[in-house]
Amino acid sequence: MTNQIWNPHEYRKSADFVPEMGRAVIELLEPKAGERILDLGCGTGVLAKELAAGGCTVVGTDASPEMVEAARTAGVDARLADAQTLKMDEKFDAVFSNDAIHWMPDHYAVVRRVWNLLVPGGRFAAECGGEGCVRIIREGMKIALIKRGIDYKARNPWKFPELGTFSDILENQGFRVKFIARIDRPTPLVHGLRRWLEVFSASHTDGFTSEEKEAFYKEVEDYCRPTLYSEANGWSADYVRLRFLAVKPEE
Repeated sequence: MTNQIWNPHEYRKSADFVPEMGRAVIELLEPKAGERILDLGCGTGVLAKELAAGGCTVVGTDASPEMVEAARTAGVDARLADAQTLKMDEKFDAVFSNDAIHWMPDHYAVVRRVWNLLVPGGRFAAECGGEGCVRIIREGMKIALIKRGIDYKARNPWKFPELGTFSDILENQGFRVKFIARIDRPTPLVHGLRRWLEVFSASHTDGFTSEEKEAFYKEVEDYCRPTLYSEANGWSADYVRLRFLAVKPEE
């Protein structure tokens, strides 16, 4: 059982690249004014607000109470919900998700829930971490935890889907996959790897004292430095993305 706690303030400050990268998914979605759109894993609501500004009616859901509160404060109709068990009375013209599905281990359940929430002809556009995402960073964290006698697998909050497997999940549910791609996207970490770890590795360091966290961060940095850091460009993350557009056929 993982324990990822989100701090919206730190997320905005250190992970501002996440919604910026998500704009490619909005382009893939091609939202139209008047459509009802569900933002699955809305986070602080940045992209939900952009969709609303384009004339869409947007509902956001997130499993983090802190993120839901932050999105509501930003003016988003955000609701606390786990996408794997999500039930709503509303139907949507489209479901949009950015950088969230890899935090949801049961991808079959997520796809079923999305199918049930879409009108016939509805679209499902998303991007998430794909197979191999942050492999080097994960290796560094795994080694640091093993040294401490901690089971890395029990603390790993991510399930990065493989392209073929996820395409099969979508098609077996009944979706027609219009586009799907695995994208290698090394991503600059302008705030450094340490800040990235502070935001995204909370489940790995659950129960650590401040001193233990400091030692953990340093060990991961030391492991990753040869491949993910350069004097010229600073730190980067070895991101791999899975981006897709699927359509629920007309009845």
